[in-house]
Amino acid sequence: MKYFYLSIFFLIASCKTAEKRFTAQQIIDKTIAYSGADKVANSEITFTFRDKEYVASRKKNGKFLLIRNQQKETMEVISDIVSNDGFRREINAHQFPVADSMAIKYANSVNSVHYFSVLPYGLNDKAVQKKLLPSATINGKEYYKVEITFSEIGGGEDFEDVFIYWIGKKDFLIDYLAYSYHTNGGGKRFRVLKEQCVKNGIRFVDYHNYKPKNKPIKLIDIDKAFEDNQLIKVSEIVLKDIEVRLLGS
Repeated sequence: MKYFYLSIFFLIASCKTAEKRFTAQQIIDKTIAYSGADKVANSEITFTFRDKEYVASRKKNGKFLLIRNQQKETMEVISDIVSNDGFRREINAHQFPVADSMAIKYANSVNSVHYFSVLPYGLNDKAVQKKLLPSATINGKEYYKVEITFSEIGGGEDFEDVFIYWIGKKDFLIDYLAYSYHTNGGGKRFRVLKEQCVKNGIRFVDYHNYKPKNKPIKLIDIDKAFEDNQLIKVSEIVLKDIEVRLLGS
């Protein structure tokens, strides 16, 4: 009987181990499915972020239109538009010429907000490179830890940026993310789930946004720094008035 119970013990242990042996690709696939982000590819999404209206139209054939609308005190409406055709700025629906250097800046700004708004959508783009890091525990919850980098070809202006996602081992949802960036002197940020909601099957998340207080912190260790109170909150990332329309197949 002793050998029987030992066999059962090792069988259960091996099954549990096998259940958790996911690759970085499999984990990303699961978090995209569990969060409903796969629906983003054929949708129209609008929201407000920091008093600006954002509109995104994405279609399965690869066509996309990303817009940021802001109304000035003069009642002018400035629309910054990124699409498959590039960037353009409109003022009161009339195209307005913009220097190439500023067009790149505006386009990156629009892209960034839309990119973060629908994560993990986009993490299977061709330029994305995935690496599974050692698992982590934050506030008693176990997470897969996946590092995302980008190839230079197709990786955009900020291809050198590095991201890390903390994905729940049971729910496969992103509760934390961190990134290092090089623009404007560079830096690191760590985002902590504040609130979440689901619109038409797609999960949207608001975050508390932190940065290191003083001493240099490696991006891979920033979760430990958070638990050790070595980060300081700098802002909140809150999406308001979210509306989602799923397009037909």
